[in-house]
Amino acid sequence: MSSEISERGRQASSVSNAITRMHREHYGRGATTARTIIQRNYVVCFLEDIYTPVERTLIEAGRLEAVRETRNLFQDAMGPRFIEAVEAATQRKVIAFMSQVCFDPDMAAEVFVLEPQGEDRVPESDLEDQGLDGRP
Repeated sequence: MSSEISERGRQASSVSNAITRMHREHYGRGATTARTIIQRNYVVCFLEDIYTPVERTLIEAGRLEAVRETRNLFQDAMGPRFIEAVEAATQRKVIAFMSQVCFDPDMAAEVFVLEPQGEDRVPESDLEDQGLDGRP
């Protein structure tokens, strides 16, 4: 169990680093904080302090939808690269990718759904019934 936890930690760190690096390379700056959570079939990367100076100016001017639209277009263009990074880190196929930005607080979430495997194919309620959900 301990090695599984440390492997998940390495995978999460790899995803955070890759997503932040791609943001930095393509936006000119990356998030100041990135945290990735991996649970069953789900990978969620939370990015904090993401906006560029230009985006901050637009946000202050009330042009939130322009910033959101640009970010969504960026996510559409970068989706295949983000998926590739998550697949490389987890050694699992990504079957869905979603992205969302928030203005207050300044953050984004990159959400990946992995192809189910092993116990991940079993609904959590069934795992709870069998005592396999990891809860005491």
